[in-house]
Amino acid sequence: MKIKANNANDPIWKEVYSHSSLPKELLLLEEMATNLWWVWNHEGAKLFGQLDKKRWKTSEGNPVLLLQSLSVKRMEEIINDKDLMDEIKRVYALFREYIDAKPDAGKPSVAYFSMEYGLTNVLKIYSGGLGVLAGDYLKEASDSNIDLTGIGFLYRYGYFTQSLSMDGQQIANYEAQNFGALPLTQVMDSKGEPMLLEVPYPGRIVYAHIWKVGVGRIPLYLMDTDIPENSEWDRSITHQLYGGDWENRMKQEYLLGIGGILMLKKLGIKKQVYHCNEGHAALINVQRLVDYIQEDGLSFNEALEVVRASSLYTVHTPVPAGHDYFEEGLFGRYMGEFPAKLGISWQDFIDMGRENPGSNEKFSMSVFALNTCQEANGVSWLHGKVSQKMFAPVWKGYFPNELHVSWVTNGVHMPTWAATEWKRFYTNYFDKKFLIDQSNKNYWEAIQRAPDEEIWDIRKALKQKLVDYIKVQFSDSWLKNQGDPSKVVSILDKINPNALLIGFGRRFATYKRAHLLFTDLERLAKIVNNEKYPIQFIFTGKAHPADGGGQGLIKHIVEISRRPEFLGKIIFLENYDMRLARRLISGVDVWLNTPTRPLEASGTSGEKAEMNGVLNFSVLDGWWYEGYKEGAGWALTDKRTYENQQYQDQLDAATIYHILENEIIPLYYAKNSKGFSPEWIQYIKNSISQIAPDYTMKRMLDDYIERFYNKLATRSAHLRENNYAKAKEIASWKEEVATHWDSFQIESFRLEDDFGKSLPVVGRNYTYQLVIDRKELQGMLGVDMVITKDNPETNTLELLAVNPFMLKKEEGSKLYFESKASAPEAGFYKIGFRVYPVNKELPHRMDFAYVRWISM
Repeated sequence: MKIKANNANDPIWKEVYSHSSLPKELLLLEEMATNLWWVWNHEGAKLFGQLDKKRWKTSEGNPVLLLQSLSVKRMEEIINDKDLMDEIKRVYALFREYIDAKPDAGKPSVAYFSMEYGLTNVLKIYSGGLGVLAGDYLKEASDSNIDLTGIGFLYRYGYFTQSLSMDGQQIANYEAQNFGALPLTQVMDSKGEPMLLEVPYPGRIVYAHIWKVGVGRIPLYLMDTDIPENSEWDRSITHQLYGGDWENRMKQEYLLGIGGILMLKKLGIKKQVYHCNEGHAALINVQRLVDYIQEDGLSFNEALEVVRASSLYTVHTPVPAGHDYFEEGLFGRYMGEFPAKLGISWQDFIDMGRENPGSNEKFSMSVFALNTCQEANGVSWLHGKVSQKMFAPVWKGYFPNELHVSWVTNGVHMPTWAATEWKRFYTNYFDKKFLIDQSNKNYWEAIQRAPDEEIWDIRKALKQKLVDYIKVQFSDSWLKNQGDPSKVVSILDKINPNALLIGFGRRFATYKRAHLLFTDLERLAKIVNNEKYPIQFIFTGKAHPADGGGQGLIKHIVEISRRPEFLGKIIFLENYDMRLARRLISGVDVWLNTPTRPLEASGTSGEKAEMNGVLNFSVLDGWWYEGYKEGAGWALTDKRTYENQQYQDQLDAATIYHILENEIIPLYYAKNSKGFSPEWIQYIKNSISQIAPDYTMKRMLDDYIERFYNKLATRSAHLRENNYAKAKEIASWKEEVATHWDSFQIESFRLEDDFGKSLPVVGRNYTYQLVIDRKELQGMLGVDMVITKDNPETNTLELLAVNPFMLKKEEGSKLYFESKASAPEAGFYKIGFRVYPVNKELPHRMDFAYVRWISM
């Protein structure tokens, strides 16, 4: 019989990745490669570059990938190169000296939770400003020797890589990370197997591997659910940063909060302070409550006292719509088992995430964070004020500017973001104690004595580096999406390091107003085509894949940049990441920022520019509202002229053109015989000496320690003493007050001098006398006179003054109060009187915001 042809089945492939194994002489390099110390210490990065310059470049600065790809021949060459081996040992000694320092026992220990960390372009677990800030925070905690542990996710795909189509449309590409080629290590159990974290989700267990990133002295632990033990449904929890639908977001925030605390327990890590970097991490306090109830035998209210006293919530969002809200049905599907564990009802539990308890509002992660954290803060002075207004409905009876919600203005990690040339300059001119005391303006003032030529040489070198970087990194991608090779060549030729370079790099959300510069194209064309004073604008940024408006802005700018009059004058660089950011914020001359006021919570890209002698031109919003100094940058007013945003945009655009034409361009081109403008250099000196010291991450971390960490650590320790005696006492008092709050009565309330019979006279004192019978209510009460007036612009009541009543005597259940007050100003105003519970153990009134308004 005839033998039939074989129909072979499909091939079965298994991915195998081979890499070099380092000889024992080079194992020091492996240790340094898996700690990110090299990211902000130039000696480390320089050393890896010396091992193989070409492979260092192709690895995009990833030392782990570099070491894995070294050939046997090259390793032998390194071992036989005495000078290079001596350099390896020298740098390793610096590394070990840094790493081996013990944490500062005088500073509180901290657990820091964040959805993203921007530490290096190699580790793609960040999307933008929030993550980069968190990454900078860990680096400075390391430099400042704080006992801090970071908690987050190891994303398989992270945030997307951006490319542009032929017509300028953003394309989001999600590229899987190979964890085996990243600067991190997997946490193993006692048997040498990957440690497996078990997180109870409703009806199932979700498993996670744990990875550790060494950020200098700081451990960052990352959870990874993309493992075989999980279903496909759950493996995707840590696939993408800010990806998927609301249910996926719920699963992620459940893992960060509940799973994050369970991970710390599994690792045996306890801290004094628990810091939520945004509301994403708010559920940490659910698991912490459960632990205190189940393990320490506390009641819910007692546990809440302990948890609150050690918790801080930092908000980065200036508008309510930017916060995470979950429908009750979805939230209940994941959190429905917790009320029983906490010993409270479902209604009580979900009301902890509502501004109006008992309503049908969605569950707000931010409101829950506010209700379970003693302290809360915005990320600039102005954002702190905005946050007080935004969160005022949580504490009814108090006005926004009475709230405890505070602020710490964001900063940047100077050793990461200052170019090597500037760090060398600072070392040469500043005091040796500069790095450990970066907020000392006396050190920065030394730049005023530096030669102008030296500063100009640094600026020229960094501009050339940026231009070279653009030509190398973007020529291939431009050839793909521009269509016409001659146009690409023309653009590359026109990029001019001698021109005034203005940069704009940030997330492309519509409120950032990237379009503002293009309001009057005819006027803009005249500005950029002045051959005597060449000027070029460099734009970059990503829009969220679900943000059609932001993507439309990118397409609009790309289309304009391809018009003949703007070709090579307006440039858009795709795939804004930390590598490009470092080049851009150090290589341009001016950093442009045009947000809709007051929607910029802080912003840090301009602060990074500050560290590099780049001048800011920005709306007075976020950090620039505080930072702007005349003669050290330029500002658009914080005041609105028009309620109509379109009209306001047109006015702001005209102001930008005017300042460019009449101030910035003439100043830059007022060049002397040495080829630079002394006036421009003086602006740089003023900027660095007067502004930069206030916006380092060192100053920011010091502020958090002084304003929050110290008080939280002290008070939480006080509440835990003697088997939580003080926490139990406070909880009992609150329960008693809540039970009998409606029982106290106003026995008498009168005003001397017949105030009610005639209009009050400004400057004349009036005496109020009040008697309250507490009846069944135990404890002390306080009374305020609250003076307000109508603000017609905002259609709200504006607080003028709060005059406290003095307790004159106490007889049994009766309290006798008196207050002397005068009319604050001529005109119409409103007076109210409120009673509140008093307990010296409370950190602030919002901790127990019971208020009862009374009438005369």
